Amino acid sequence: MEEKKSSTQDIEKVLKEIGDKIEELVKKGSEAGSEMKEDIDKKIKDLKENKTSLEAEFKKGKQILEREIKERTEDIKPKLAESKGLFKEGLKQIGLAFKALFGKK
Repeated sequence: MEEKKSSTQDIEKVLKEIGDKIEELVKKGSEAGSEMKEDIDKKIKDLKENKTSLEAEFKKGKQILEREIKERTEDIKPKLAESKGLFKEGLKQIGLAFKALFGKK
């Protein structure tokens, strides 16, 4: 679970870096000559579209992952409750066995 959070945080960090690079290009584009400015504006537009697509895909993947975790958790809960009961019963039986072995004769 921690590894998934780390991967999610890494992806969010990369998306933020892409956004920062776009802003940097916008700044440079405003300072460039008219010919270069058109080329830079086109690249900026493409980058913004790609960033938006990446963010949408990331959000979609994150939702799928969260739904999968929720479903698996719901599947596991009854089994955990059953296992807990069986474990307690096992400990109880071990306690009774020790009492029988070492108890009054």
